[in-house]
Amino acid sequence: VQLVESGGGSVQPGGSLTLSCEVSGSTLDDWAIHWFRQAPGKERDVISCISNREAIPYYEDSVKGRFTISADNAKNTVFLQMAHLQPEDTADYYCAVRYYYCSTVGSLIQAWGQGTPVTVSS
Repeated sequence: VQLVESGGGSVQPGGSLTLSCEVSGSTLDDWAIHWFRQAPGKERDVISCISNREAIPYYEDSVKGRFTISADNAKNTVFLQMAHLQPEDTADYYCAVRYYYCSTVGSLIQAWGQGTPVTVSS
């Protein structure tokens, strides 16, 4: 499976961005698609996840109510809509997959994308 992220960029505080993760080599049915982020000098942490085998997407507390994850199965693409962005959201954002079910444990991830940077600054 290969993952390609897009949609990162620079935005002012309070702004919005939508990230995309295109999955190739497999269908979304086999995977739980995660979004991780890594700020400078910090660990890479999962912020959201979606799986066709789970009823409810996962959101880390700091992004709940601001970020929305969704999947377009026909396009094999997962989106992360980010609203009300703040400077603390500045990070490299990575798409990643694990078989079937979401996990907050990075060591269980089977494949990673190359990452896309998001900068929130005035």
